[in-house]
Amino acid sequence: MMKALTIWQPWATLIAIGAKPYEFRGWKPPGWLIGKRLAIHAAARPMKFPEIYDLHARLSNPSRGETPCLHAAIALPLLTRILEAEKRALPSLLPLSHVVCTVIVGDPKRGDACAAEFGDAAGNDSDRDDTFNWGWPMLEVDELAPPAPACGAQGVWNWSGP
Repeated sequence: MMKALTIWQPWATLIAIGAKPYEFRGWKPPGWLIGKRLAIHAAARPMKFPEIYDLHARLSNPSRGETPCLHAAIALPLLTRILEAEKRALPSLLPLSHVVCTVIVGDPKRGDACAAEFGDAAGNDSDRDDTFNWGWPMLEVDELAPPAPACGAQGVWNWSGP
């Protein structure tokens, strides 16, 4: 049994490919979770393409304002493929309701400290400001290939594995 955390796409896959080094939450991870392996579950919620267009635009042109706390060189190719598939009305490239990777949860950092690592114009990678209080470092990412189907839950929950 492993603890799991459900995250909307494309953020779950951005963690899995190493583009998103922090998962931002309004709360610190429980102390017993720090240093432990955590499954990252992609939620059943369909992707919202305006969010993906916004992420792509902010990463492509940092002079437009606040940039997300993502490694652009890794994130942009994925976001571009998602947008190109959407333009052609192709099925989603990213799994929903699947565990996509496991990570080790590092010591939490304040959101502004995480953003400082990405430069002065860095900030929240979401349109939900209440999620940016704490950055949970996503360390030692182990991508699942193929992803494992799973029903998710809110908060930290138990996953029995593939």
